[in-house]
Amino acid sequence: MSNDKWVISLGGSRIVPNEVDLAFLLEFKKLIESHPEKKFVVVTGGGKTVRTYVKAMKKMGQSIESQSRTGIALTRFHAEYLMKLFGKDANHILPRTMKKVEAQLNKNHVVFTGALRYGPNQTSDSVGAKLAAHLNCPFINLTNIKGLYTDNPKTHKSAKFIPKITWKEFYKKSMKIKYSAGQHYVLDQVGSRVIMNKRVTTYIVGSLAQIQNILSKKKFLGTTIRG
Repeated sequence: MSNDKWVISLGGSRIVPNEVDLAFLLEFKKLIESHPEKKFVVVTGGGKTVRTYVKAMKKMGQSIESQSRTGIALTRFHAEYLMKLFGKDANHILPRTMKKVEAQLNKNHVVFTGALRYGPNQTSDSVGAKLAAHLNCPFINLTNIKGLYTDNPKTHKSAKFIPKITWKEFYKKSMKIKYSAGQHYVLDQVGSRVIMNKRVTTYIVGSLAQIQNILSKKKFLGTTIRG
């Protein structure tokens, strides 16, 4: 597995927690720029923005597929915004296939993409997992909690942090969650199956400092899924 290439899933909750977090995104840009020896694919999520629209679409009686397609459009919008923010070091055309992502990665330091295409029971995290498998590289999922817990730490104070878990154990946990468009879980069911079947080393972290530690091969606070 190559450590020269990395796939990062950038949760929409980090891009737009309530409004666009420009200070955070500029720090993210600085982090990527501090590793010129590596190449990055960044898959942008939809986060709270998607969930807001999905909630309204449910009230309208729209299908899950329709809800998902709206989510896909929003993840792509976030990707296009970040392409502009990063400027010359990033791709300037939004890729819609894994082959195009790979082709653009050969020409750019960082490639941004949202969801590539509609697939049932998937979020942008599964796109990140599939790209990491395709590129044979590690996968980092940056979310708004420090890693995996036994339960949702925001609603269950007794939830315990899980620093390490096997692919199989993680897959079993993810399958207990019922899929919903715009769902808020550290990695969706399709993504968890991909990393298990393709043996993709995966990290779940909650801060840029921890990504820096991973890239610099230092001790980090987060969850490792492997083995």
